Amino acid sequence: MVTSLDRLRPFAEKCVVLVVSAQGCGFRSSQALQIGTPVLLSELPAGSGSGRVANCLPLGEEGKQFLIGVALYNHGNVWGVADPPDDWNITPESSAAAAHNASAAHNKQTWPYNLFTGSGEGHPRR
Repeated sequence: MVTSLDRLRPFAEKCVVLVVSAQGCGFRSSQALQIGTPVLLSELPAGSGSGRVANCLPLGEEGKQFLIGVALYNHGNVWGVADPPDDWNITPESSAAAAHNASAAHNKQTWPYNLFTGSGEGHPRR
């Protein structure tokens, strides 16, 4: 169950969750939600969680279904996934530091990094 916590943007709907992570989820909805809308995710296997709408994309061309991305305020396994990946136990601060260290360690001359020039454009023959 997804419920808007913003009185100016009322919304409550039983939605189908399509993808989950420790940082958030993507669910299918019959209504578009504005980016930044705070939402409560309830009736989850491990309880409930809250977050904000991070993305909203139409599914198909009819405009009847939307893929809504939600970023959780408190990262964790609110989905009740048995045996979650190791990176689900990393705090936001340590995961940001790990991502920075990993990106600094990449050799920009190896694939796939060598596909892009310094200006962000791909090589035309690749």
